[in-house]
Amino acid sequence: MSNFNKDAFINNLSNIIGENNILTTEWGKLPYSKGWRYGDGEALAVARPGTLFEIWKLIEVCVNLDVIVIMQAANTGLTGGSTPYGNDYDRPVIIINTRRISDIHIIDNGKQIVGFAGSTLIGLEKKIASYGREPHSVIGSSCIGASIVGGICNNSGGALIKRGPAYTELALYAQIDSNGELALINDLGIELGDTPKEILSNLQNQNYNKDQIKFPNKRASDNEYEKRVRDIEADTPSRFNADKRRLYGASGCAGKVAVFAVRLDTYPIPKRNQVFYIGTNSSNVLGNMRRDILSQFKHLPTSGEYLHRDCYDASKKYSKDTFYVINKLGADFIPKLFEFKRILDIIAGKLKILPNQFSDRLMQFISKFSFNHLPHRMEEYRDKYEHHWIIEMSDEGIDEAKVYFEKFFQKNEGDFFECDEKEAKKAILHRFVAASALGRYHSINQRDIGSMLSLDIALPRNELDWFENLPEEIERSFEMKLYYGHLFCHVLHHNYIVKKGVDAQELMQKLLKYYDSKGAEYPAEHNVGHEYFAKPALSKFYKDLDPTNSFNPGIGKTSKKKHWN
Repeated sequence: MSNFNKDAFINNLSNIIGENNILTTEWGKLPYSKGWRYGDGEALAVARPGTLFEIWKLIEVCVNLDVIVIMQAANTGLTGGSTPYGNDYDRPVIIINTRRISDIHIIDNGKQIVGFAGSTLIGLEKKIASYGREPHSVIGSSCIGASIVGGICNNSGGALIKRGPAYTELALYAQIDSNGELALINDLGIELGDTPKEILSNLQNQNYNKDQIKFPNKRASDNEYEKRVRDIEADTPSRFNADKRRLYGASGCAGKVAVFAVRLDTYPIPKRNQVFYIGTNSSNVLGNMRRDILSQFKHLPTSGEYLHRDCYDASKKYSKDTFYVINKLGADFIPKLFEFKRILDIIAGKLKILPNQFSDRLMQFISKFSFNHLPHRMEEYRDKYEHHWIIEMSDEGIDEAKVYFEKFFQKNEGDFFECDEKEAKKAILHRFVAASALGRYHSINQRDIGSMLSLDIALPRNELDWFENLPEEIERSFEMKLYYGHLFCHVLHHNYIVKKGVDAQELMQKLLKYYDSKGAEYPAEHNVGHEYFAKPALSKFYKDLDPTNSFNPGIGKTSKKKHWN
């Protein structure tokens, strides 16, 4: 674009949302252009609109000037899907960050909601609690400040096994057709007007009444998942990002359309909850329990989170500070913590006298002086058992599970205990902060070790040999392996540190080939981002959504070129 005038373009954007909301310095852009764990690249600017219509106006300018748009909300993804990747784009790139637009509207007395582009899961959880309802995900992604729309765009999973992946067929989004024309698609099921300004302004201002809210025959959740996850003899996974059943409009779009809002179902809050902590030294024991519970229980568990002993130890040592922050200050403080860490690392990088990854080193040093944060009974189970499973039951399912566990462990190796309220909270939190342990370990030891690898897999529902047992030629390449995941769904997260000198990419291909042989799908719930290849069906979905390849090009290691050429 030899005739592209950068200054004029930036001024145009500034006129729409104000100069203070256009970031052009490296300092200002870095928290948005670098992924939380993976990926970074160059962007001309970061724009932070304050209204839905401002998003539309920004996109209009970008389309007219042939500028690539990367939509971004919380930027908490693990595979770099909402940031640029590299500097080899054929057009200028801007990031539109929507965190300022965090409105949530209540529909049908809390049974449904409309979540705006920057709204968060933790914000939704607080919003609908007074209605006796809760969102699709209340643990996991919510702990790191993830956005509602981000989950939908990625068909993200979730720990709550009766609810399946984040999914809706009711959304409001902008799309570019094959002729390069921008259109606003209103599939929210709410009558909001005819023009983009009318539709977006009326939604933003909640200028609509009950009669304008329709209830079309379209899903606002994956309401078939409970039946699907119970089918333990099926030779396909229960859920994975590229499942063609759940690619629809905004759902699974990975930023190939610009999503303004989504409409979602909510769920009744259980009257009672009980967490059971299970330990065993046999992976087969957990596999048999999984099959029994899914096929025989009248009431499915709320969640069932697996944690290997090595991961237990790593989370205890390297995620202690994150645990303390969430436990004492709440999950909604985590985005602020991440922003603080990023700023601190930028300062350290400029000063040169401080080490790389300074924030991680500092927080790890401070955490050494804090007390052991884990309950005594969990620590006893850590010493006794290799495999840990945290199962939460609710209401009538509590007694059903207790009777089963008591009978099961009379004849099988292992044991269980019923968590009190504090133990339950800490057990679940300990599992979910484990995701950050590998990154912390790598940050403070990177001189002595090799690359970090992450594998997010979905095993077939009928797979019996679920615990990873790698060939020796692969096994000897690792410095560290951390295993955790959603065992009922057969969605497992395997994080690795490879030994120094090992070719990480070659090793990753061997790992993927191994899981191909087991009929696994990957990624399971973190989406392709810039880390995985989009398989043909997913790639076709992207091309159909975005024929000119103007939104988030390169996602899933696809082409970054205009018109995909």
